[in-house]
Amino acid sequence: MEILVTIGYIAICIVFFSLAIAIHEFGHFIVALKLGLKVDRFSIGFGPAIWKKTWKGVEYRISWIPLGGYVMIPDVDPEGTKKLEGGAGNDKPGAGKKEISPWKEIAVAVAGPGMNILLAVVLAFILSALSADKFGELTCEVTDTLKGMPAEKAGVKEGDTIVSVAGKKVNTWSQMQVEVQIAGGKETEFVIRDKSGAERTVVMTPDQDKVTGVFAIGALSLPMENGLRHWLPARSPLKQLLWDAGSIFRVLKGLVTPKETKNTAKALGGPLMIVEGIYKSVRHDFWDGIGFLRFLNVNLAVLNLLPIPVLDGGLIMFALIALIFRRRVPEKIVAAVSTAFMFVLLGVMAILIFRDAQRSWRIHTYKPEAAEAAETNTVTTVTNETSNTSN
Repeated sequence: MEILVTIGYIAICIVFFSLAIAIHEFGHFIVALKLGLKVDRFSIGFGPAIWKKTWKGVEYRISWIPLGGYVMIPDVDPEGTKKLEGGAGNDKPGAGKKEISPWKEIAVAVAGPGMNILLAVVLAFILSALSADKFGELTCEVTDTLKGMPAEKAGVKEGDTIVSVAGKKVNTWSQMQVEVQIAGGKETEFVIRDKSGAERTVVMTPDQDKVTGVFAIGALSLPMENGLRHWLPARSPLKQLLWDAGSIFRVLKGLVTPKETKNTAKALGGPLMIVEGIYKSVRHDFWDGIGFLRFLNVNLAVLNLLPIPVLDGGLIMFALIALIFRRRVPEKIVAAVSTAFMFVLLGVMAILIFRDAQRSWRIHTYKPEAAEAAETNTVTTVTNETSNTSN
């Protein structure tokens, strides 16, 4: 019976992940059609097709590699992406490609992330209708410390509140955990406020779990009466979406901040960790899973709008150059740059998948009890929000 339940949860994860991808690609697809552009293919996944059907000149397919999806629009797509999309491309970059208005290119590119945001807004409003006990974030008040861990050694006591980590102010337990991961295993200043309101600064070096790779100081937080919720920080739809965006931008900031880049990169997770996050969220509570799906859609929207060739933001960047300078970037350059970034992104993805697989293997074979700690303390591409009561 348990196997059937697990299969059911896995099916829900696949549906959730596929929905986030499909709604994104549908945005590109429908706007391209409305603008009169030719659409060759609409695919969920990459690589060879599991299933495909051609209807009204468009090939619809589900492909074997479930790491994303794409819409093939010949007059918009950079030549370099055709290799990723399973097409042969042209021997000569730009051959047979009809020049269209940059505004149309921008409209098609923005439509994908726009649909993700629209779905996230809808989900946020649905979640706002739930009972109030589904929402909430832990404060940074400490209830206890683990023996031998950095917090105890630094003299952190029951009733103390963590105010900041490495100069970054924290208001919730989850924010504090994210900052600890970004700080990594180096000496870090923590500002602590005691019960009387007096503040002091202590220096701690977070310990790293050998199995999960998670950094922790060994402080325990207040439990929530009805259990912690990963992705339901507030009832207000606006606050939900602002929390999502803030979490993503905090990780992006860490990646481009020299002192934080290394530790932030180490804390990132890939597709396997995202799927694992969906599974654990849904298994914990269906509405918790809906909250994760909301966050995932905001994440996809923000990341796809980054000005990186191959991503939607890269297409927007090239179109804006054409608008501002009244001339397009030569197709050979677009093709070369897009191909280079395509391989870089595939390489990064491969590394993240390998690292996620290693982590999952260690957790489930060497130290199964570490799974809860990993779930609650890891930052994903995204900053995997937490529900554990310890750090």
